[in-house]
Amino acid sequence: MRFGMFVPQGWRHDLVGIEPAEHWEAMRGLAEFADAGPWESIWVYDHFHTVPVPSDTEATHEAWTLMSAYAATTSRVRLGQMCTCMSYRNPAYLAKVAATVDVISGGRVEMGIGGGWYEHEWRAYGYGFPPVPERLARLREGVDIMHQAWTTGTATLDGEHYQVDGAIVRPLPLQEGGIPIWVAGAGEKVTLKIAAKYASYTNFAGSPEEFTHKSEVLRGHCERLGTDFDAITRSSNFNTVVGVDEADVERRLAAIEARVAPFLGPQKTADYLADFRSPNAAVGTPAQVIAKLEERRELGLGYVISYFPEAAYDRSGLELWASEVIPALQ
Repeated sequence: MRFGMFVPQGWRHDLVGIEPAEHWEAMRGLAEFADAGPWESIWVYDHFHTVPVPSDTEATHEAWTLMSAYAATTSRVRLGQMCTCMSYRNPAYLAKVAATVDVISGGRVEMGIGGGWYEHEWRAYGYGFPPVPERLARLREGVDIMHQAWTTGTATLDGEHYQVDGAIVRPLPLQEGGIPIWVAGAGEKVTLKIAAKYASYTNFAGSPEEFTHKSEVLRGHCERLGTDFDAITRSSNFNTVVGVDEADVERRLAAIEARVAPFLGPQKTADYLADFRSPNAAVGTPAQVIAKLEERRELGLGYVISYFPEAAYDRSGLELWASEVIPALQ
């Protein structure tokens, strides 16, 4: 099993109380911490407004700016987004940006890509909010353009949503075959079909039963398209809080609640904490979390990406994860 971790960027109210001038130092420090540790990759979200409520006082740092910064300030860890929203950037331009970051990083970029969902920021930034079929059609066309760009150096597509005509994308990514594509989402008719055709990785979560069902849908698409299901690594994101014992876990959850409550209010704070009380969260002692992830590994989960809400304030949970959880599952 392989492991990545999200670096806080403000999106989930995970930099509150830290002065904006100190945000980069906090983020860079955690990226360098992961770079020196057992994690294979670091990740950011591609969003503009905070969740679960948009805040006009709290920062959300932009994903691809961070990608470039991490490319220059780390040396080993791979760099991903979970996930880039296809419609926020022209795909030929995005392919160019990602290829440049790949060169800066020495060939360490991953492309997490999806159709997008956060209506508030879509409309606020002037993108409208097209229906799901259109967002997924944009995803399909955009992935085609990026695949062309990274494998041939040019891209041409006269699509319904994107038209590019001989767009030159040089330099090529340093990675042979182009930047690995992670198609995020579990839509059975379109998203998993796109993944079966183009992806090196998928990213979907849910209960063990849901994960198994989506995996079989992916397998079916691969069989119909003639692609190799076993060559696609399946990943899931996990909200993660780990403590030395159950009392420590509860102490950590209480500290998280106290930090976000002034910004979210009672109901949204309860919703926020519900993500960490879910049976699908990686919350508990090392032994409890290991048992949960071992079950997922048996179902074919190959890659775990953890979100630690306390990371910018307390690294002890990350250290416990690195010393006990990762070695038990690798």
